[in-house]
Amino acid sequence: MASQAQADRPLPGLHGLAFLGFPLHPAKKPSPERAGHLARVDVPMLFLQGTRDALAGMPLLAATVQRLGARATLVPFGQADHSFHVPAKSGRSDGQVLDEALDAMVAWVDGVLRRRTPAQAGPARRAV
Repeated sequence: MASQAQADRPLPGLHGLAFLGFPLHPAKKPSPERAGHLARVDVPMLFLQGTRDALAGMPLLAATVQRLGARATLVPFGQADHSFHVPAKSGRSDGQVLDEALDAMVAWVDGVLRRRTPAQAGPARRAV
């Protein structure tokens, strides 16, 4: 919903959008329709996504992110589902995956904030 709002009525001062498990389509009904509005979002976007997410087939999401160009970044998490749960056979815990997701988000936010021009910087307290 935040991305739809930003596409329709951009919020001044918003520096980026991060999605933890973007719901690209209903389970078992692959379609890029829910991503159509993303082309109108003019801020950087981060997609943190499990490769087993039933709500976003990875090939379809990767193609969607690629079409968005340089303002979109996809970070896949192997064997994770929509809630970033991984099976025990993955050798990783859910907590480890969430730590990886948080590290990826922090790195992305740092990069977004470093790319701002001085005129965009404004107060240091602005959220991404």
